[in-house]
Amino acid sequence: MDRRKLLTTAPFAAVAAIGPSRDWLLNTLDQLPDERQRVRLEDVTAVKNMFGTFQEMDIFQGGGSGRLVLAAYMNEHVYPLLRRTHTEEVRRALCGAAAEQTYLLGWMAFDNGEHGTAQRYLIQALRLAEESKDAPLGAHVLAGLADQATLLGHPQEGRRLAQAGRQGLTKANSAACLADLWTLEARALAATGDKVGTAHAVNAAEHAFEQIKPEEEPEWAKFIDEAYICGEWANAFRDLGQPDEAAPHARRSIAYARSQNRARRGALSHAALAVSHIQNRDLEAAHAAGVRTVNLSSKVKSSRSVEAVRDIQQRMATFGPHPLVVDFNERARTLLVA
Repeated sequence: MDRRKLLTTAPFAAVAAIGPSRDWLLNTLDQLPDERQRVRLEDVTAVKNMFGTFQEMDIFQGGGSGRLVLAAYMNEHVYPLLRRTHTEEVRRALCGAAAEQTYLLGWMAFDNGEHGTAQRYLIQALRLAEESKDAPLGAHVLAGLADQATLLGHPQEGRRLAQAGRQGLTKANSAACLADLWTLEARALAATGDKVGTAHAVNAAEHAFEQIKPEEEPEWAKFIDEAYICGEWANAFRDLGQPDEAAPHARRSIAYARSQNRARRGALSHAALAVSHIQNRDLEAAHAAGVRTVNLSSKVKSSRSVEAVRDIQQRMATFGPHPLVVDFNERARTLLVA
């Protein structure tokens, strides 16, 4: 079977993140080094400098836009560096740089709906982060695994992964990562219908978010900001069926996403707002927010945005053959066919 097809079609496994194999990393690092090709810190810096470029590609264009380009870059330029000889300082720095970009590969696959592939990249990123001795980075990878688990219907596993990430931050300082992990725990609790637990987790996330000093955060934490964090809080309250709590967070996220020209985040938060209007039986407002979701989703390559449109469509069906429902279905059909 074609290897790419195998990876893409491989199923997501909820328990795979509990005890992931270290075979890939150990086999890579144990290969005999070539003393003529010593890796230097300058080589690691070049890898790290590329991370920001690929991260912005994902944020502004969607995970389906640049994943194959990043995969080619990693396979041709980054992973081969792990097989070369280096000092302990360089090895740890290189593992950290490789972990950042491997995480991003997983996140792009996640956003593109390739969940088996995404999980495998994220597990690989977790092991690389462990080798780098970078606790916040490892916690960041666990946040990605938690997000995926909850999205795919395994909120208990999602909560466990988020909690593990928080415990790993006890001796490390990343307020942005802590806010993200509390937020993802809130998403997991909301998926189980735990209103009290969700409110507590959101409050803890808000407190951590207030402590963020952007200049002290790593590059990968750059987009753990108001647009993202408020959008996820909106989703949590949406899942609990609390539209009056969800809507203000969704609007706040939308405003920040608009100021940054972030179509994917804007689409996801408009979708949360549309659902909150549906829950309040306000079809006219839901239609307006839903149309904006469709328009923004058409600007990025993101299966999550498309799924958000499909979710609105399914929920709006409760209004029957209303002209606004018919209009939205036609707009959504054009996007879904594309």
